[in-house]
Amino acid sequence: MKARVNEKLEELESREAVKVLFAAESGSRAWGFESVDSDYDVRFVYVREPKWYLSVDLEKRRDVLEEPMEDELDVCGWDLRKALQLLGKSNPSLYEWFSSPVVYARDAEFERSFRPLLGAFYSPRASFYHYASMARRNERAYLRGLEVSLKKYLYVLRPLLAARWVEDHLCPPPMRFEDLLDAKLRDERVREKVDLLLELKRSGLEMARGPRWPVLDRYVARELDSLDARGAKLPVAKQDRRALDALFVKELERA
Repeated sequence: MKARVNEKLEELESREAVKVLFAAESGSRAWGFESVDSDYDVRFVYVREPKWYLSVDLEKRRDVLEEPMEDELDVCGWDLRKALQLLGKSNPSLYEWFSSPVVYARDAEFERSFRPLLGAFYSPRASFYHYASMARRNERAYLRGLEVSLKKYLYVLRPLLAARWVEDHLCPPPMRFEDLLDAKLRDERVREKVDLLLELKRSGLEMARGPRWPVLDRYVARELDSLDARGAKLPVAKQDRRALDALFVKELERA
């Protein structure tokens, strides 16, 4: 699959006249609870030739490359300018890409300049509220009703535990779900149920549905109720955005 992903990225580079600077897995395969039929969620950052950025029609040009879903391969990338703008806002998705345990492509010189900025622009409050919002949204969408898709508990529990990590450590949470479980889930009864869910998920029962699990419902409800009060106490990053401009100019010169 890595060879297939690299082939797709090379095809994109040729067709779109771009250079892929970084590409990684983002989703259940990076979180460590994929099923055999889980998608491969490939996310990447790319740069174009300088003349593309100088067009008077720039505001009309898309800064995202998305490939049609092909079998289980889901490929989407952000233009460097968009990625740097979002880094200035401490976008948590960008931090997850660059902490993924599965990397498909990387430009070493770009990474040497980009990774220090991840630390400089990190905002614990923005990160916390991102995960809080994700947990609430997923709970409303997937965990209401007498029967639920059991795997969706994982998609609520992961952001809840990530929010706990941000609150306690003031840094981006680890990508792997089990690292979060080991560090932040102290309730043994809840952990027992989560381990069972992980076993079901990895067994290939991707779309299994069933009655709600009260132990998990109670834990989720407690965590959701406390989010607002906890997030307001966290610091906000304030950094000089000229560092983002400098990296942008450097990469255009290299391009």
